[in-house]
Amino acid sequence: MSETTTPLIKFTVRRCEPELIRPAKPTPRELKPLSDIDDQEGLRGQVPFIHFYRGDAKMRNKNPASVIREALAKVLVFYYPFAGRLKEGPARKLLVDCSGEGVLFIEAEAYVTFEQFGDALHPPFPCLDELLYDVPGSSGTIDSPLLLIQVTRLLCGGFIFAMRLNHTMSDGQGIVQFMTALGEMARGATTPSTLPIWRRELLFARDPPHITCTHHEYDEIEGKIIPSDDIIQKTFFFGRTEVSALRRFVPSHLQNCSTFEVIISSIWRCRTIALQPDPEEEMRMICMVNASVKFKSLVPVGYYGNTFAYPVAISTAKDLYNKPLGHTVELLRKAKSSVTEEYMRSFVDLTVIKGRPLFSVVRSYYVSDVTRAGFDLVDFGWGKAAYGGPAEGGTSFRSFYIPFKNLKGESGIVISMYLPSVAMEKFVKELNKMVVQDNDHQVLNSRL
Repeated sequence: MSETTTPLIKFTVRRCEPELIRPAKPTPRELKPLSDIDDQEGLRGQVPFIHFYRGDAKMRNKNPASVIREALAKVLVFYYPFAGRLKEGPARKLLVDCSGEGVLFIEAEAYVTFEQFGDALHPPFPCLDELLYDVPGSSGTIDSPLLLIQVTRLLCGGFIFAMRLNHTMSDGQGIVQFMTALGEMARGATTPSTLPIWRRELLFARDPPHITCTHHEYDEIEGKIIPSDDIIQKTFFFGRTEVSALRRFVPSHLQNCSTFEVIISSIWRCRTIALQPDPEEEMRMICMVNASVKFKSLVPVGYYGNTFAYPVAISTAKDLYNKPLGHTVELLRKAKSSVTEEYMRSFVDLTVIKGRPLFSVVRSYYVSDVTRAGFDLVDFGWGKAAYGGPAEGGTSFRSFYIPFKNLKGESGIVISMYLPSVAMEKFVKELNKMVVQDNDHQVLNSRL
């Protein structure tokens, strides 16, 4: 495990006035309801993504902002709900008014080169508020643009594509589908290779809705989340060496567990020790499961709405301290395997019965795995992104599990952690205990 650092750079960004990009052709004017997964409270917010592209000699006479602006108008003919605005109906039901008002777009240029960002491209990114300008009045859920895109040209010929998504419209996989189509149109296609399918009614609650499974993600728990004052952030790299070291603590009958399960089990244990909760308190790990991948019959190819479930692994703090890592791995695997098609139907019904609530975050931690989403594969004509994915590292109760290549060219995973300063010191110490394999091998800061 090595700690990575974000270069401290400052630069000036010159922006053009924000503009609304409308579909290139007339599109249907209709009200389209979101699914009963889409409009739950936890998704009623904005999520930023960012892509870094190096300059390409064959594209030196092309302005990436112009290319993407033109492609955006074309792709919105197919994804026209993104050009609309959300309305709220009875029982807090969200609907898209497909008004064709458009997507917010900003062209900008930054007086900085790609190299000044350093080779360690991962969140958090310096000057994100400059690379993704929050247009006043644009960040609400209701009656606000559903997408905001900023294309910032760099001095070296590269550029940065940053986007903010209203999360009710899509999850990571859904927005990658949209961005892939945008890239295809930018490269000259007239039709996306995967045609978008709305069909949000496939994830409506049953009539009448009825809960048939246990859903700990919506337990009502007394307590407070980690306070935001004194929070510090560190980002950690897990390569082959670190994962191999962590696997030493996994019993033989669980050696087929995934790298994700090994890393996240270790982090959950070390984070719990660092926070020093009452030993009898229940600690919770929310295990996100993409149901559209697990159950191909649930939604069709081309569906771009939210399809994640949030099963929870639960353990007392003392068991996380004292029991072998296999205990934690088994809890995670059991939670993920609990997601069946019936679980998904019950989950959708519960959100309606309980008024579309926010899942519980008290004594909870969850990690979003974006390794298979394909963010880095989006190509606007300048090749694949040097980095593509979340623009922010997370919060005190959430992290992203992001593919990364370190300065030595080694592929692995980076995870950002947000903890109070005292807890962070303990977290680093505990995690180092697990990855240091001998007294002479100090890995902290050695694998950047």
